[in-house]
Amino acid sequence: MAYNEQLAKRIRANFEIQSISVRSNISEMKMFGGLAFLYSGKMTVGIVKNDLMVRVITPKMERTLKSEHVRPMDFTKRPMKEFIYVSKEGITTEEQLLNYIELGLEHAKQKLNEL
Repeated sequence: MAYNEQLAKRIRANFEIQSISVRSNISEMKMFGGLAFLYSGKMTVGIVKNDLMVRVITPKMERTLKSEHVRPMDFTKRPMKEFIYVSKEGITTEEQLLNYIELGLEHAKQKLNEL
């Protein structure tokens, strides 16, 4: 499995600063040829090679896709609904990474509330 291990460490560190209710519900799973981080079984963010993969709620997709270094996730050669890739240039700071992690958590929490 080829994914950026340094990015995985940064994501884990960011989850460690979250509330105990978030931290205790995070798990990891091999997915899409990389690594995914799940909140209560729902995917939040992940890593495919050097890209950060993020789940984003539909109302925020258009605005998020206008951000620099962000593109639709096209793992299957077609854009996947509510998935984006962020290149390494878009997550150079911990603040940038945390912003995307929070988007992913928001998506997971919304999906859990729909159950």
